Amino acid sequence: MQDNSKKRIGIIGVYHESNTFLDQETTWRDFENGHMLYGQNIIDEYGPAYHEIGGIVEVLSAEEDIELVPIFYAEATPGGIIAKETGERLLKELQRTLKECLPLEGLMVVPHGAAVSVPYLDFDGHWLTMVREIMGPDLPVIGTIDPHCNLSPKMVDALDALVAYKTNPHIDQRDAGRSAAKIMVDTLKGEVKPEMVLLQTNVAISIEMQHTGSDPCQSLFALAKDMLEDPEVLSTNVVLGFPYADVPEMGTSFIVITNNDKKLADKNAAILNDYLLKNHEDFSGKKIGLNELPEYISKAERPLLILDMGDNVGGGSPADSTFLLEVLESCPGVKGFMCIYDPEAVAEIKAKKTEGYIPVKIGAKSDKLHGKTMLVDVKLERIVDGKFTENAPRHGGQVNFNMGETAIVTSKAGNTIMLTSLRIVPFSLQQLIHFDVDPTIYDVLVAKGVNAPLAAYQPVCNSVIRANTPGVTRADMASLTYNHRRKPLFPLDKI
Repeated sequence: MQDNSKKRIGIIGVYHESNTFLDQETTWRDFENGHMLYGQNIIDEYGPAYHEIGGIVEVLSAEEDIELVPIFYAEATPGGIIAKETGERLLKELQRTLKECLPLEGLMVVPHGAAVSVPYLDFDGHWLTMVREIMGPDLPVIGTIDPHCNLSPKMVDALDALVAYKTNPHIDQRDAGRSAAKIMVDTLKGEVKPEMVLLQTNVAISIEMQHTGSDPCQSLFALAKDMLEDPEVLSTNVVLGFPYADVPEMGTSFIVITNNDKKLADKNAAILNDYLLKNHEDFSGKKIGLNELPEYISKAERPLLILDMGDNVGGGSPADSTFLLEVLESCPGVKGFMCIYDPEAVAEIKAKKTEGYIPVKIGAKSDKLHGKTMLVDVKLERIVDGKFTENAPRHGGQVNFNMGETAIVTSKAGNTIMLTSLRIVPFSLQQLIHFDVDPTIYDVLVAKGVNAPLAAYQPVCNSVIRANTPGVTRADMASLTYNHRRKPLFPLDKI
């Protein structure tokens, strides 16, 4: 029975990072294989998690005069553009479930900010605008975003406040949820009136330079944090951008939220922009190619983490690149580990049921951009169900993971290869440890990412290399063809 004495605040979201350079579309099944949650199941899944929804739940549930109303949340592993039918179905579910929960006194929204669908280049802006129209112009609608979003004026115009995570790897997602929820609480109490300003810059920070724990990003984020010493500044946000989406919003942006003071918000956004422009050359990284890797491997302190930037699963890549597998297999005396998405290989290995080495065709089956399919003699160590949990703060804030039925094999060269039936982001070491794979015994660990895997892997790795491998998430933006981006935009243009 509805308690009319309490303010009803809903939680709703669609969360996807869409790579427009990938041929495969993201389907409804991909969301089902991710998270498709309704009602209380949202709180059950994310309430205790290091995720923005967990932070929202923590703050709002502590308010005696607020009734939390979890509505609908859909999330899929980063991938290609959301298919037309899937996008339409998501919009219908958002609309249906939200209307069924009315009346509400406010709404917390959880987009990623880099979702693209057929036909909406700005899918997040589209569904957030739809939600705003349902809620009306006067009720507070407040949300969180991943700093790897491409922020549009449409997204900002639809909301009262939007708070981005402050770390990359994203280990503060719960904090971002808390911050957004506090703005909601204070708004409902009449203590603040959020004034939000968006500034889209002429810089796209290179993907490998987006690590917030080191410069140049560390200093930029510190500058933004210092602005919070003014009690009238409610939130400052560096939105790094997502280079693998050919959309008008692609690039780095700033959001400043003040208590009803647009001039102050504009002033602080301008200060952040000035800093970025003055130091823009520092935000374009050095690229280490495949030919250089053997020398780096021979000299690096071990265990060495090699980040496969061209097959960054968190950026939507197919997860089956073989470029680094070829490097590992050609380095005698180097014991390596890597994970490759290859359900065909898993099925083949499972069917043969042999104890010795067998030749198996591995990887590079999704497209022609991620190496060549390799014939590797492998020995099956074990078949596992691929399900594991992560309870520590890690990039993405996810608790429950599923990489599908998985074959763990050893090659004749001595490398361990984890072959999965579902694409999996390398955000948790439990992916190895849970299945009795000890990460500390390897000379080289390969993770298909750029910065996100660091939270999990750095505690066991003594050195890190970011490899500029070919693929749909390659680090060199200049090698990608954009038709919709704003101009000028560094490093693609001179500024």
